[in-house]
This record gives sequence, C-alpha cells and structure tokens, in this order.
Amino acid sequence: MPHNLSIGELAERLARKETSSTELTRHFLARIERLNPPLNAIITLTAEQALAAAGAADRRRAAGESGPLLGIPLIHKDIFCTDGVRTSCGSRMLDNFISPYDATVVARLKSAGAVMLGKANMDEFAMGSSNETSWYGPVRNPWNTAKVPGGSSGGSAAATAARLAPFATGTDTGGSIRQPAALTGVTGVKPTYGRVSRFGIVAFASSLDQAGVFARSAADAAVVLAAMAGFDPLDSTSVDAPVPDYAAALDTPLKGLKIGLLREFFDGLEARNAALIHDAIAVYRSLGAETREVSLPNLPLSVPTYYVVAPAECSSNLSRFDGVRFGHRCAAPKDLMDLYERSRGEGFGAEVKRRIMTGTYVLSAGYFDAYYLKAQKVRRLITDDFRAAFEQVDLLIGPTTPTPAFDIGAKIDDPITMYLNDIYTIGANLAGLPGLSMPCGFVDDLPMGLQLIGPHFAESRLLNAAHRFQLATDWHRRAPRGYQ
Repeated sequence: MPHNLSIGELAERLARKETSSTELTRHFLARIERLNPPLNAIITLTAEQALAAAGAADRRRAAGESGPLLGIPLIHKDIFCTDGVRTSCGSRMLDNFISPYDATVVARLKSAGAVMLGKANMDEFAMGSSNETSWYGPVRNPWNTAKVPGGSSGGSAAATAARLAPFATGTDTGGSIRQPAALTGVTGVKPTYGRVSRFGIVAFASSLDQAGVFARSAADAAVVLAAMAGFDPLDSTSVDAPVPDYAAALDTPLKGLKIGLLREFFDGLEARNAALIHDAIAVYRSLGAETREVSLPNLPLSVPTYYVVAPAECSSNLSRFDGVRFGHRCAAPKDLMDLYERSRGEGFGAEVKRRIMTGTYVLSAGYFDAYYLKAQKVRRLITDDFRAAFEQVDLLIGPTTPTPAFDIGAKIDDPITMYLNDIYTIGANLAGLPGLSMPCGFVDDLPMGLQLIGPHFAESRLLNAAHRFQLATDWHRRAPRGYQ
C-alpha cells in the first residue's frame, strides 16, 4: 500500500508512472477521513487545494520535470503560515485567522512540488509537551489512544506515525520535534538554529524556535530537509551557508566516528530505557564507531534556564495578539483596556497565560538582572560545555525522553512535572545545535527514542549516523496496530 512506502519509493513509482500524485493524494485523504477522528491529529483538511496541487504536480512530471518531492503529500504543523488557509497555532486566539502569505518553509516545499493535505494540531502557540493545551482538544497517540503523543508538534508526529502522510513539518523550541518523535516512534530532525528559515512561523521564543521535519526514516528526512534548508533574506536569523547534499552522505561508513555518551543523560535513567540506549550504542560499536563518556556539567541547569528565557521571549512575541489588528476579539468591549483584557483572557489558554505571566515577571524592573540576565549567562555556560565536548567527539548520544508516552491528563495539572519531559532535549535548543530522535525499541509496548546531537551545521553527520543505524535495525519500520 502507498502509505507503507518511503518517500524515495513513492518518487520512483511516480517517475515510472505506476501511480500519480492525484492517486496518492486521494489515498492519503481517504486515510485521514477514516483514521484521523480518534487521533485528532489534523485540524484543517485542505482536500480541494491538495487535489489541485497534485494535478499540477502530475502535469509537471508529464512535461518532463522530476524531483524527489514532486507530487509527494505532506502535512504542515499549524504554526506555519499558509496562504489562504487558516493558521491557528492551536489557539482560540487565531481560530479565525486566514494567512495572506506562505511561510518560507511552506513556499519551498510547494516549489519542490510537495502536496499539502492539511494542517496538524499542536499545543497552543507551541507551549506544551503533550499536545493537551490545544484549543481543539488533545491529540492521541496512535500506539495507544489513551496516551499523549508528546508536544508541541504532537499532531505532526501522530499523523506521520499513523501513516496519514509520508512526512510532516514541525517546530522545535525545547524539544517539540524530538520528544513527540520519540513518543510516537518516528524520526524527527531539529536542524541548527538558522539553517531553516523562521519567516512565516508564528513566533514563540525567537532565539530558540527552529523548523524541522518528521519522517519515518533518516533517509526520508534527508530529502525533506534539503528542500527546506537554506538562506532566506526575509529572516534576519537565517545563516547564509551552503546546504550539503544530505542524501549523498547517508551511506558513509561509520568507522572512526567518535560518539560521546552524555553522563548527565544516564544519571537516574529508568533501567528499561537505559537498556535500550545501551543496545543502540552496541549497534554503533558494531558499525565501527568509537564511544567515550563525556560530561556537560552545566546541562542539569538547562530546564530552569529554558523556563526563564522562553517565557520572556513569549511574553514579548505574544503581545501582538491584543484583539485590535487580527485574531480573537471580545464582544462589545467597554473601552480599550477592556478590549485588551477580555480578548487576551478569552483567546489564550491556561498554559500560554502562565508563560506570558512568568515572562513578564522575569523581564520586569528589579527582576531582569536576577532572572533573565542570569539565565542568559547560564545559557552561555551550557553552550561552552557542548563546544568543549565536540572537541573530543563527533556526536553525542543518549535518550530523547525519560519515559515512554504517559496517560492523557496525567500531568496536565502539574506544570513542573510536565516541563521535566524536556530534560534531555532543551540543551540543544539553548546552544542552537542540531538534534535528531529515532526509534530504538519499546517499553510497555510504547516506542522509545534515541537522541543524537551534533555540532553546528552537522546535519549530514547526524542523518548519516541515523541512517546507518536504521539499516542495521528495524525499529523505524514498526507501525501502530490498525495503521499498517
């Protein structure tokens, strides 16, 4: 069936005219109609636009054009602006917002011929680790619908795991691609900060947000990332550096690759999770990689550092949503202050309000030096720790999450416990480093993720290491029951 094929296999079938983009699109749209309701992974279906785009892709192929993504369906996280289509960020605040333009990521994938099927559910304004804060209700994990899929890109992860599309886009501010990828058993890639344009992505924390991709394998992710990446003059944080041919580097042998075992990631790790990671390390050793233990002494400070920096930036970014220019507006305001207060009070959910208030506090007079400035200093120490580690090794390895997916509702009323779900992923965001999560086994019939972190702009090395692991294992080929 088409939904079990890789992007490369689908592209080959399209090139040989064994199928058409229109047929593929109809197949995936039918799967979404049938399988999405219990998952709530997709909140806006763009069937009419998808079929029109598929027809255009078929005409491009008939005219002799080719490309690895030409005619391949995808799903965008609903944080990417999409011309003429609702971009809600999972929030009541933007429930009525129709974007007048495409984000650069959307435009580049559209130019490559990819066909958007719809928009994925997400934690409100990307704030959450379980996809339970969405105005449209929680996303459910296809491996067990009583469990969370992770967040904030949980809709994209669940849709990819359930084979509702060959790939999906996501964003990662503190682990929001890698953590849901781990909990749903797919491959998720967060590139180096600045490698992929942030233009047209609704901002949460501007110094941390980075767009990336969900796919079933590193080979598929390499194809998609190549189309997304590159300098964008519309984004002041975009880095003007050449984009390597990620696919060409996938098969490089791993002999001599130096992999660092992050001591801080293994301290206190649950035994069954630790066993899976050590089994994965053994696979790497069998492939010729060398391993050594390394330490990042300031890494345990990443969670408190992040939850000062990110709320501060969110407080600034979300001030634009005031009921005046666009988005939700309260009914019959008495005056301007009433308009502001009720529009924001009604439009934002509890977690977003919590982070706005925290951010406003740490930026306020008298507390800026004590909290925000100190957090930025610690952030630099964490970055320096990573830099020192990469003088010894090529990549770092460890778990993506401390536990498998947890029950829906289990942590939603305990913000601190919820925040600790990102304990292994936040460091890479604070340092702007690329990271990747891929399946490495199961605990209680739920997938677990193996995380790789590389130095700046080492996406080729990450994808190569992941691909070689996936050639030697089959965890990434497993599909949830009922979605095969």
